[in-house]
Amino acid sequence: MTKDNQCKLELVVGSPASCMELELYGADDKFYSKLDQEDALLGSYPVDDGCRIHVIDHSGARLGEYEDVSKVEKYQISQEAYDQRQDSVRSFLKRSKLGRYNEEERAQQEAEATQRLNEEKTQASAISVGSRCEVRAPGQPPRRGTVMYVGLTDFKRGYWIGVRYDEPLGKNDGSVNGKRYFECQAKYGAFVKPSVVTVGDFPEEDYGLDEM
Repeated sequence: MTKDNQCKLELVVGSPASCMELELYGADDKFYSKLDQEDALLGSYPVDDGCRIHVIDHSGARLGEYEDVSKVEKYQISQEAYDQRQDSVRSFLKRSKLGRYNEEERAQQEAEATQRLNEEKTQASAISVGSRCEVRAPGQPPRRGTVMYVGLTDFKRGYWIGVRYDEPLGKNDGSVNGKRYFECQAKYGAFVKPSVVTVGDFPEEDYGLDEM
């Protein structure tokens, strides 16, 4: 079999071409012959539909030898030593004032985040626990329910409204990541932003989902 074909197999099986021993098997797993003629084309062997080439690896590598990265010796450097290097990514970002090292951009992002938080706080202050509401999230049909929670959460920054839907259209039971914010049945609870919640006289609607 030609060296070109062996090199192609090297990309598939990972064994060096020089360490391969190739055998040809039929569709019924019957051994046909060894592919040991370096100048022979594949078509010169009794190849038929369903045949397979079996590769025997003589490189000495063991299966899974490099899968456990804990066995690989790693180069480690302290944070202090890394900060002193001038050829590091961190040094480049500092010199170029990019990312978190751009003080003006960072200050602007913090100001925008504070503004959004204040806007959410104002919106949330107009929503009280126990109120009937309608949730109109982008790309989703309107959903009605009862406000069960208003305030900050541990799972994500900002103000959130916990809603118990009238039907199982939610994602949780009033708890997220093991912390409970309110009580409801599974799939009836959801947390949404104040901007998509409208409080008012919204009577319950029966979607018939409980019977599905």
